[in-house]
Amino acid sequence: MKLKIFILLPFFIMPLLTTAKIEILDRVAIIVGEGVVLESQVDDMMQNIKKRYSEQGAALPPDEMLLEQVHERLIIQELQLQMADRAGIRVSDTELNASFQNIAQNNQLSLEEFIETIESEGESYQDLREQVREEMIIQRVQRGRVGREVDITEQELNGFLATEGVINQLSPELFVRQILVSSENQALELIQKINNGSDFVELAKSKSKSNNASQGGAMGWRNLGDMPSLFASALKNKKKGFVSEPLKAGSGFYILKLEDKRGDLVKFEEQWNVRHILMMETKLRDKMFTRKELEDVRNRVLAGEDFSLLAKEFSEDPGSASRGGDLDWLSLGTTAPAFEKMMLASPIDEISPIFESEFGFHFLQVLDKRTEDLTEEVIKDRAYGILFSRKFDEELENTLRTIRSEAFVEFKELD
Repeated sequence: MKLKIFILLPFFIMPLLTTAKIEILDRVAIIVGEGVVLESQVDDMMQNIKKRYSEQGAALPPDEMLLEQVHERLIIQELQLQMADRAGIRVSDTELNASFQNIAQNNQLSLEEFIETIESEGESYQDLREQVREEMIIQRVQRGRVGREVDITEQELNGFLATEGVINQLSPELFVRQILVSSENQALELIQKINNGSDFVELAKSKSKSNNASQGGAMGWRNLGDMPSLFASALKNKKKGFVSEPLKAGSGFYILKLEDKRGDLVKFEEQWNVRHILMMETKLRDKMFTRKELEDVRNRVLAGEDFSLLAKEFSEDPGSASRGGDLDWLSLGTTAPAFEKMMLASPIDEISPIFESEFGFHFLQVLDKRTEDLTEEVIKDRAYGILFSRKFDEELENTLRTIRSEAFVEFKELD
């Protein structure tokens, strides 16, 4: 047996030496805390960066400067991955697959076509998966470590929204009509007529002394930043249909009506004001008995008894019973499918039939319907997102700098 080993040994010398040579190529370049950065990671990142510079036709920085940047980037990356490992942060294959589905769709490709494209360009799909997995893990570390440190006050948000650049960037275009009269009393009389249902356009044509009176006072589509400050202040944050109080100017008193809005952030939503009474099946009350008991309550409503009082007494919805069954204004997609279906089918003020949802048996009444202007809420959310992103980036930079300064880092001498 030993003879065979010695006889065979010469034949294995070359493969073993070759293997040892391959392993030696991937050496530790930097010791970072509890982990390491390998020489192959440094080389791969250097090559990728040089490739991007070449594709963009940009001049490369000196190798020494580029190498320093790569070292720092890999050190920070390794430190964050170590933090993720200590915190137990993981990204499952299911989450990763979903991310790649989205990446493929954004490139208007199926996942199979996306993989084929990657590999046809000489890249490894598996390597890309691990790279994306690490990026997702690092994002979660950053959100957890930095996100909770970002604080935006209401005053700060309102101040940001008041800046000229943000007004021009986020504010929608408004279609505004105006009426100009000589006295405040005239203006107040017209406002009362408008509130009582008189048509703004007809009043503008017959009463306004502005040069656009014949067009019903139409000022056309304008951004707040393009309006006189008197008008802009009156219309800021107002909803569609808003009619102003008399606005005093040198030429008289203006009445403004915000007739419409347009733009990427404009949002109108159908809403229903609904109340209901709910009864749920229990161990002591089966479905048939529950429905029969609710039918008795519904008949009392139909006979003229107060819906609100009966809801307080019989409804088993903990959120609305104390309010007489009032669910306030509801949007599409905010209730159980069966409830929404009945809500949409019910005429205003009529008591619906009894129906079953996943929560139990109900009957409902739609009290009113409206189209709500949510544009200002959307703008506020977008502004908050912009502010948060700015503060997050600043806080992240400070956090990463602190992590780097406190970490143990040792560069290894490589031939």
